[in-house]
Amino acid sequence: MKPREIKDGIYWVGAVDWNRRSFHGYSLSHKGTTYNNYLIKDEKIALIDTVAEEFWPTLQCNLAHVLGSDEKIDYFVINHLEPDHAGSLALAVEKYRPEKIYTSPMGQKAMEAHFHYKDWPVEVVPTGTEISLGKRTLHFVEARMLHWPDSMLTYCPEDKIVFTNDAFGQNWATSERFADEVDRAVLERLMGEYYANIVLPYSAVVLKLIASIREMGLAIDTICPDHGLIFRGDDCKWVMDKYVEFAEQKPKNKAVIVYDTMWHSTEKMALATASGLADAGVSVRVMCMKNNHHSDVMSEIFDAAAVVVGSPTHNNTILPLMADMLTYMKGLRPQNKIGAAVGSFGWSGECIKILTKWLEDCNMEVVEGIKVKHVPTHEVLGQCYEQGKAIAAAIKAKIG
Repeated sequence: MKPREIKDGIYWVGAVDWNRRSFHGYSLSHKGTTYNNYLIKDEKIALIDTVAEEFWPTLQCNLAHVLGSDEKIDYFVINHLEPDHAGSLALAVEKYRPEKIYTSPMGQKAMEAHFHYKDWPVEVVPTGTEISLGKRTLHFVEARMLHWPDSMLTYCPEDKIVFTNDAFGQNWATSERFADEVDRAVLERLMGEYYANIVLPYSAVVLKLIASIREMGLAIDTICPDHGLIFRGDDCKWVMDKYVEFAEQKPKNKAVIVYDTMWHSTEKMALATASGLADAGVSVRVMCMKNNHHSDVMSEIFDAAAVVVGSPTHNNTILPLMADMLTYMKGLRPQNKIGAAVGSFGWSGECIKILTKWLEDCNMEVVEGIKVKHVPTHEVLGQCYEQGKAIAAAIKAKIG
């Protein structure tokens, strides 16, 4: 893709990765991603972030389109040191020899640890620092733990534009560059997936950061993330409101049942619990780990009020795919959930105890689990059905 001018003298110069299928442990299916970075042409020319190293040739080509024969870049601004954004940094420093490389205090430490440089012109820019490009100024705001300690935002008041790195991103390979050029429903779904699988553990930081932006009264009419589509005009308020909604994690009238099964006994129990939930008016998603990636399950759990987990006992523990799912979910720290467990066993029967401990470790409000030896009877399936109704009642009490 050729560069695209976002505003007068400000260009998208990034790369589209059509074939990326895994990102930070979650599946991108057919969606791919983009590595967005930006060039500002003023009296001083500034490059905001770079791209993944394998897309360095693409970045060079895009920069040549914008810079022409004068291949000079005065300043680099590095908002985040993760390799999908700073992977080309050493190559870019070698080629363009910038006067300054600006990064956050934690960014400097990360830069040293990643690149082991000796003579780079690095300058630390804590929150409140500003630099002049000529007609424009750049203001820096640290955003620690969104989602790395080094993260920061770069704001240009003259153009009312903010470069937000991973915040407000989506993994979506497109030929379009702006959010108002694509289907809004698809965009919102992919934003939710990105948030659920990347940003969710840092929701408190999100709320604090957006509150700070609003308190500072920053005039913003363009938001430029480093993945996915750029927001402009009224979409800026929409995406910030959406992030507040995501971060508050207010659950919907929805339950996700995620399980693995060996000889279908646990599966029968899970389906019976699902029936009880559905008949009580709760929207239900039933997902077997043999057929679903843990990130797709997490995207469904994100806005659910309840999570029911199921596994038979296997070697005195639970099946490996469920252990993977629960490890992944615990790391993302979802809030405001009700939890319950179902499972079968042949002789030792630890499954419910183990599953319940996982739910408790995720700070869920736990409804009593149900287990059965070997194959569930009609009576046991009836108990699972009633379990679903009990969870539904707890959901309605929770969400009002």
